[in-house]
Amino acid sequence: MNIDLNADMGESFGMYTMGDDAGFMPLISSSNIACGFHAGDPCVMRQTVALAKEQGTAVGAHPGLPDLQGFGRRTMDITLEELYCDLLYQIGALQAFLKAQGLPLHHVKPHGKLYGMAHLKEDVARTLCTVIRDVDDGLFLYCMQKGVLAEMANDLGIRTVFEIYSDLDYDADGNLVISRHHQAQSPTDAAARVLRMVRDGKVTTTAGHDIAISGSSVCVHSDSPNAVAIVSAVRAALRENGYEIVAPVR
Repeated sequence: MNIDLNADMGESFGMYTMGDDAGFMPLISSSNIACGFHAGDPCVMRQTVALAKEQGTAVGAHPGLPDLQGFGRRTMDITLEELYCDLLYQIGALQAFLKAQGLPLHHVKPHGKLYGMAHLKEDVARTLCTVIRDVDDGLFLYCMQKGVLAEMANDLGIRTVFEIYSDLDYDADGNLVISRHHQAQSPTDAAARVLRMVRDGKVTTTAGHDIAISGSSVCVHSDSPNAVAIVSAVRAALRENGYEIVAPVR
């Protein structure tokens, strides 16, 4: 009856503020901290790691494509060598901030378009898993159960945490429907959908029919207009139904 709540954190940049990290961090059990390529900067990374330490939240690296202007949600044609180096660079940067705070790195979760590419393209999935293995083969990889990434992680011995989404739709094939901007949703509806996914293993797609789904971590985005209300409702619904909100133990 344990369930993890994860959210993308540390996505502010310089003078630009993205999300309410201070309001969000106490409500989740795992944080995915941006590493400077799609969002975040060195000072934001340091501040977010300190906030996670204060709240006792597990910290994962949230690397993305080098696309600050597009927030990592645009397709980029980069070589696999570039991808390997970009991922290693980002994860290593976050590890330095974690070491300074006396915290371990818990997991890696790719961001945005990179997340989608890794679930669809075998070479991208292999590169991501190879980086994780080279950094620390005990790290968790947060990903969807559907797609080539989970299969590649299993082949390379990477431990996976399968996630489901509270605030994104699934299409008829079970793929996430990802837009450039997250829209406001009803907290009550989001909570009910999460509870159904966790308890019954079902979700209704955009085509109007149910598909099977499973996962031990629920992702709630922190950059939706009413994000704190959504995560609060999801957390409350889970706890009221006997679930304990905790991060997977390494």
